[in-house]
Amino acid sequence: MATGDSELEGLEDIPRSHPRYQSLLTRQKLVNAVKMGIVVPHGLISHGRGEAFDYILGETSLDFALEAERAAVAAMLLAKRPIISVNGNYAALAADEIVALSNGLGIPIEVNLFHRTEERVAAIENFMKAHGTKLVYGTSCKKVHLPNLESPRGIVCEEGIYSADFVLVAIEDGDRTEALRRLGKVVAAIDLNPFSRTAQAASITIVDEAIRATRNMVEMARELRRLGPEELRAVLKSYDNRRTLMKAFEAMLKRLREASSKGVLIDLGLGDDLLRL
Repeated sequence: MATGDSELEGLEDIPRSHPRYQSLLTRQKLVNAVKMGIVVPHGLISHGRGEAFDYILGETSLDFALEAERAAVAAMLLAKRPIISVNGNYAALAADEIVALSNGLGIPIEVNLFHRTEERVAAIENFMKAHGTKLVYGTSCKKVHLPNLESPRGIVCEEGIYSADFVLVAIEDGDRTEALRRLGKVVAAIDLNPFSRTAQAASITIVDEAIRATRNMVEMARELRRLGPEELRAVLKSYDNRRTLMKAFEAMLKRLREASSKGVLIDLGLGDDLLRL
């Protein structure tokens, strides 16, 4: 896989022994992506907000997230024109995982941005190509505007999102998720914040971190692609997005109740040294 030096800048400086190694690695990848013109500064705020929710969830893929990811893969396999929508944050965080999912299932990728310039679209398009994607819609496609969305997110490729019957989105603007749903599209959304408009509007809400979620779906796709249409429809029939959101809120409540009952959650064995003064 070809990667530029700017993408890897500073990653080797992070000590693997650091207790927050993966978090620091992710942050540095995003900082590098800002320098490369892939992520805008606003995206750093979005990531920090999501990481706060991931703390509460225990930074792991919980059962309701895995169930939603399985449903999303089943929906992708059943769809006639599925597509993966990629913005700067999603590309910077999970390019390899996105490409593995896209190439593995033969699903195209489309670059879609709120803070949109053609230069930034091209940068993300080339970034995804450098990571091995086989089909990505970006600068050269025929553009149309979704009729019910005024923002730059409404600019889409006619052969891509505009014609899609299923769209996978991540770290998304809620107004576009709602707009896509109102156009009759099935939308699976990766969003760590179950309160968000995106999470509330999606057909399938994946309350999980973007890298973990996409990696999980790559593994699930290897299994589910062997199933027939009726078996895949059974996966969707048993899925309830309202139940998923309820379980996400319940998981957060459980973690917060535990925190409120203990106060100190990370026992470092340091004891109480105030009495030594």
